Amino acid sequence: MSQKDLAYASDLDRSYIASVENGQRNISIVNIEKIAVALGVTLKEFFGNDKFDNDSTSS
Repeated sequence: MSQKDLAYASDLDRSYIASVENGQRNISIVNIEKIAVALGVTLKEFFGNDKFDNDSTSS
């Protein structure tokens, strides 16, 4: 997916997507969720981390 397509699908500006991708800007959780929705994944899938699993236990 191109930055342009992702920006359109997530209702964010392409230059914002580019600056986040290049590490020039921090991203809010609200915009992370917009991107996850645009990609068709949950936040858990987006981050790919067991910490977001309610059934996991802390070590």
